[in-house]
Amino acid sequence: MAATALLLLIGTAWVGNGWKLPVLLVALAALVGAFSVNEARLAWIATGTASVDYFYAGWLVSMPLQIAALYFAIRQIEAQSVALFWRLVGVTALMVAVRYLGDANILDATLSLLLGIVLWLYVLGELYFGRMDESVSRARIVTLRRGYFWLRLGVAVGWAIYPLTQFLISSGSGISNGAVGLTLSLAEFPNRIAFGLALLTLAVMMAPAEAKEK
Repeated sequence: MAATALLLLIGTAWVGNGWKLPVLLVALAALVGAFSVNEARLAWIATGTASVDYFYAGWLVSMPLQIAALYFAIRQIEAQSVALFWRLVGVTALMVAVRYLGDANILDATLSLLLGIVLWLYVLGELYFGRMDESVSRARIVTLRRGYFWLRLGVAVGWAIYPLTQFLISSGSGISNGAVGLTLSLAEFPNRIAFGLALLTLAVMMAPAEAKEK
C-alpha cells in the first residue's frame, strides 16, 4: 500500500493541473491506510491481538480523503457547491465516528450499526443520484462515465465490508479478533489501492479529452 501511495505521488506529474489535487488526496489516503495497517500488524506481533482502534484512526482520515478526491475530480468537469463538499466529507467522517462509538461500547451497537448504514447510504445517494452524477451525465464523456462508475462502485461495494464486519462483531457471532483484524487489513488493499489507481487512470485518460475540448 505504501508503494501505491508512492506511485500515486509520482503520478501527480502525469496528469493535468486540475487533476493533481484529487490524485494527491488518494495518495494520502493510501499512505494513511498503510500506516494504520502497519501499526495494527506491529501490535499483533507484540501482543497477539490488534485493536480495531488502529483501523478506525486510519478510516477517519482516509475515507473522507477519498470522497474529497472524488468531489474535486468531478469539479474538473463542472463546478460543485462548497456545501456539497462539506456534506460529503462531514457525513463520511461522522459515519466512521458513529461506528467506532458502537464498537467501543460507548453507543448501543445496534444503533451505531444502523446510523452508520444510513450515513453510508446518504453518501451513496449523493454519488448515484446527486449533483455529481448529473454533472457526469451532462458531460457526455465516455472515459469520465466509466471512471466515475468504477469509483463510486468502490464506495458502494468496497465499503460494504465495514458495516458487515461491525455486524458480525456486535451480533456476538464468535468471530475472533485475529479474523477481524485480518479481514480489515485485507479490505484496506482494494479499498485504498484499487480506488487510488482507478482515479489515477481516469486522470491520465482524461488528458486527451480535455486537450480536444480546448
